[in-house]
Amino acid sequence: MNRYPRDMHGYGQTPPHANWPGGAHVAVQFVLNYEEGGENNILHGDAASEAFLVDVLGAAPWPGQRHANVESMYEYGARAGFWRLHRLFTEAGLPVTVYGVSSALMRAPTQLAAMQEAGWEIASHGHKWVQHKDMAPDEERREIAEAIRLHEIATGARPRGWYTGRSSLNTIDLVAEAGGFAYISDTYDDDLPHWRVIGGQPQLIIPYSLSTNDMRFVTAPGFDNGEEYFTFLKDSFDCLYAEGQAGAPRMMSIGLHCRLVGQPGRFQGLRKFVDYIQGFEKIWVPTRLEIAEHWAREHPYIAPETIPSQLGKDDFVARYGSIFEHSPWIAERAWEAEMGPANDNAVGLHFALRSQFRMATPEERLAVLRAHPDLAGKLAAAKRLTADSTAEQASAGLDALTDAERENFTALNKAYVEKFGFPFIIAVRDHTKASILENFRRRIANTPEEEFATACGQVERIALLRLKALLP
Repeated sequence: MNRYPRDMHGYGQTPPHANWPGGAHVAVQFVLNYEEGGENNILHGDAASEAFLVDVLGAAPWPGQRHANVESMYEYGARAGFWRLHRLFTEAGLPVTVYGVSSALMRAPTQLAAMQEAGWEIASHGHKWVQHKDMAPDEERREIAEAIRLHEIATGARPRGWYTGRSSLNTIDLVAEAGGFAYISDTYDDDLPHWRVIGGQPQLIIPYSLSTNDMRFVTAPGFDNGEEYFTFLKDSFDCLYAEGQAGAPRMMSIGLHCRLVGQPGRFQGLRKFVDYIQGFEKIWVPTRLEIAEHWAREHPYIAPETIPSQLGKDDFVARYGSIFEHSPWIAERAWEAEMGPANDNAVGLHFALRSQFRMATPEERLAVLRAHPDLAGKLAAAKRLTADSTAEQASAGLDALTDAERENFTALNKAYVEKFGFPFIIAVRDHTKASILENFRRRIANTPEEEFATACGQVERIALLRLKALLP
């Protein structure tokens, strides 16, 4: 693998300011997963009973059999849990996004009517609440299409948001391929929305969260009671709110299930949290569709001029082969090695190039040092420096020396090369003419081993500064 597909960088140290409405410090978003009637069941044509996210200890699928206890727990979610949650949010006047499994919605006319009367957003949670990881792409593509078809029949409108949950590696790409979605939520990778280019088109991703999800009532390690759930939600909110106050607004996703937090003891923890956040100013409680519309408006996708890890070898070397002076082989080796989204900014690409420089033999690194010109030397006088070196030396005034200064540099250059066998190298953009001379006189007293290491470090620093002039 020489192109690593995972994005381990994201926004890095400088995430965008969310600019939530009203200057909110945090956007708190409630999701109600409606899965009851769409779970694995031989009545639904599945091979076995459901065993996921239920209060049956050690639950396992029963091939070819119905599981009466599990079925009745899902039925509790539809018959009782849903209405308890519906009362909470409608009385509090808080909007909700429903992740609706389309086959479950088709079996829940009364609940669906209540969702719509409350003005809740109903996003798609797939056709059936089943595992997708082993589906071939064509099968999953058909399931996505059927989910959209039934969703529109049930709700009267095509879904604008999507979350599969039990997804495959292909899910996001296939949903984006289906098109028409303001957002997809099958990731857990950030506290803010972000854009992903899929099939040449930008797709907004609004990450979800399983840490603040009530599923942890029935998974280990999880919540034993509603008070533990409240404490975790409160701590999460307090952290994100404080970060927003400090100038970095975030998003908090809270995932709920009718059959889980809809149980009375667990429900009390959720209700305490709803009461808690209503005591704060500067918070925004939207649907996920409202977040998507806000983000598209405030932070529209802007295509980068260059994505280094996606360049062909010739283009990559043409752009970055001169970052290490007259040493394009470093760029060639970096391109041939593993690269990915984390290398598409100045620091990340510098790491890729620098790693090849560090892995090179001492003789190869020495050749890189010797490829650098003398400071204010003959090549500079003859205007034969590279464009980068010319600009760098000019930044410290080395292109406008007095006769005495030129003689001083010439003498120091000569003595330095005679002792070490390579030119004096320093990242001149970090220095003034006076500090360059001071470093020159000090470093000439180093041992060859010390100065080789110091010069290599300066070569790496020069490369970083050159990349920062080209990339974010």
